[in-house]
Amino acid sequence: MKLSHIFGIVVIALAIGIIVATAGDASSYVTFKQAAELAQDGDEKMIHVVGKVQKDGQGRVVDMLYNPQIDPNHFEFTLVDNDNRAQKVVYNSPKPQDFERSEQIVVIGAMQGDHFQCNKILLKCPSKYQENKLETTEHEAKTAKL
Repeated sequence: MKLSHIFGIVVIALAIGIIVATAGDASSYVTFKQAAELAQDGDEKMIHVVGKVQKDGQGRVVDMLYNPQIDPNHFEFTLVDNDNRAQKVVYNSPKPQDFERSEQIVVIGAMQGDHFQCNKILLKCPSKYQENKLETTEHEAKTAKL
């Protein structure tokens, strides 16, 4: 066999090994109930939980604790998953920008005791491209051209 063929086979084998190794670390989407069950079984792998924060009538997030003057790297909030189970989430980093505006939140971490210890937060914020169209009358369009 030629040296180039052997080199090609080694490169392909390394690529397959890397893919298999990283696939084992892939996390899955679960609910808080499933996350608690995984933690009881001793499974400490990183998992994703999708949910929404609770807001009051004025659109402000309720059950949120963040005081950057005391500890800028401690952020707590309550997240409601897709099964409507509310769970306290602790994030040991600063509060993400636009957290209050987010429509949906994905937290990545694991259950630890009575709370979900979050290592990363992914926010889905409202789109700036809304379907609301600006409608004008024929008169407004003519005066705008002048």
